[in-house]
Amino acid sequence: MPIIESKQAAQEYDVIIVGSGAGGGQTAYTLTLAGLKCAMLEAGRDYSPEMETAMFQAPNQAPLMGVSTPDKPFGFWDATVDGGWEVPGEPYTQASDDPGSKFTWWRARMLGGRTNHWGRISLRNGPYDFKPYSRDGLGFDWPISYEELEPYYTKAEMLVGVFGTNEGMENTPNSPPGVLLPPPKGRAAELYAQKHAKKAGVPIVSIHRAVLTKTLDADTIPAKLHPGDKKAQKIVGDAMRARAACFWATPCGRGCSIRANYQSTTVHLPPALATGNLDIIPNAHAREVLIDGKGKASGVLFIDKTTGKEARVKARAVVLAASSGETVRILLNSKSAQFPDGLANSSGLVGRYIMDTVGASLGGQIPALENLPPHNEDGAGGSHFYSPWWLYKEQLAGKLDFARGYHIELGGSRRMPGGRSPVSADSSEGAYGTRLKEEARRYYGSHVGFSCRGEMIPNENSFAELDPDVKDKWGIPVLRWHWKWSDHELNMATHATKTFAAIIEAMGGTVRGTVKTGKDAIDFGGSIIHEVGGALMGADPKKSVCNAWNQTWDVNNLILSDGTAFPSNADKNPTLTIMALAWRNAEHLIEEMKKGNV
Repeated sequence: MPIIESKQAAQEYDVIIVGSGAGGGQTAYTLTLAGLKCAMLEAGRDYSPEMETAMFQAPNQAPLMGVSTPDKPFGFWDATVDGGWEVPGEPYTQASDDPGSKFTWWRARMLGGRTNHWGRISLRNGPYDFKPYSRDGLGFDWPISYEELEPYYTKAEMLVGVFGTNEGMENTPNSPPGVLLPPPKGRAAELYAQKHAKKAGVPIVSIHRAVLTKTLDADTIPAKLHPGDKKAQKIVGDAMRARAACFWATPCGRGCSIRANYQSTTVHLPPALATGNLDIIPNAHAREVLIDGKGKASGVLFIDKTTGKEARVKARAVVLAASSGETVRILLNSKSAQFPDGLANSSGLVGRYIMDTVGASLGGQIPALENLPPHNEDGAGGSHFYSPWWLYKEQLAGKLDFARGYHIELGGSRRMPGGRSPVSADSSEGAYGTRLKEEARRYYGSHVGFSCRGEMIPNENSFAELDPDVKDKWGIPVLRWHWKWSDHELNMATHATKTFAAIIEAMGGTVRGTVKTGKDAIDFGGSIIHEVGGALMGADPKKSVCNAWNQTWDVNNLILSDGTAFPSNADKNPTLTIMALAWRNAEHLIEEMKKGNV
């Protein structure tokens, strides 16, 4: 496996890729299978899910019963081995002390980035999501349509393996026949919610998630992905055969040693490495993109964390796929005589219009789910069902006080307790001994939870800039975050919590806690870990940073292949769209390099 030190890098590559997650991994896959020589810079350490995933350990085998700690915010067994809301030596700052203006920035410092621990919900943006301004006059349209990206959604789904069903719902696109894998059956709480949510007018269907419910067809899929390229087909087929179907052993957030779920480290990088065309340099903290005398990207200057010294790699083109905030940081720090305000920033829009997903939640207790017989409901990591946004017509008619939609994620089952009592303290208050056991059996699995994942409309008050004073441990200026939710998002959070209460009541249950509204209901910016934007793609160089192929207008051999170029942030989780865009961007880059345009 060509994991190399910075001093072992080649004199020059065709392409340097900064970041190894969904965008970086997909870019490396596409470019290397086409024969391009690539170097990948990863700010964190090397990571092997096959060797490091705790597939079978119970919570009581972990320190502190596996609970959350500052260096392990998602618990001891979570796949994020380095990183989190705070990264030692790499601070970020807030522009305001107002709690409502807080932005919490999640960073993964490891090979594969966030793809190692993410929820793996894989939803396609719909046609409306690419033209939101044309629909309601707010935000920005994308310079591409759903139809242009659809083939790449299909290829990404076939490559990574996504289960789910085609429901034909408005602005919730179907996949072509035979592309989706069979969905797992709903758990008891999910089936009960699906049945009774109809009373509240809410549809609940199978979710799309990047987990293999059966092995991929390695004999036919590679030919569909790489027609006419026998070498690529063999490499991809071999990689697919190395993946096993899920047997529901462990939460997906731990990573997957059998490669059943999607991680860049188990799906994108193995075939890229098998080509012999990829060198990966871990512990490479990118500082800036280097520019030659002609104003072209010529390489990347980075800090070798193992030595603390600066190092450089050169290439014909540079792809930034380090995550929205990190790519913005690199661009703003890439100052030169040609670009005194940061690289590719002639529009002044680098760092502007950053978005996250709207989050709000509510739980309830359902008597009908009490005293269920013991049964195993582990299943795929996360929920098997969800509710796509269902009120497009009402919204278009002006019947709602917010302009965009949200989907609902739900949870509730008799999963393995996470090192604590399987029931809440108030459900068994005052009980001990035999009665405590009886109360645990009664209430275990009877609690449900609903979460909103909604679209944020880009606004001028949500952006990132370089802090004028604070630097990281290597002397690099850090980001300072500005954040503001608009009334659209606050009203959405209110609508969501009231909807959740209606579903819980339709299930015959009782809401736990209070139904919060507005600022009290909405999660902090960044807390859903879906930040996108900061270098928007568009049709006008004066009003955007990138063109329709995510090439920056100012430097055509600099491509942004993470979420940075998103002009909007649909309620659909962004990872599948990042992959589809990265695949499309990479194919365009290959053609441009063949023509000598890059």
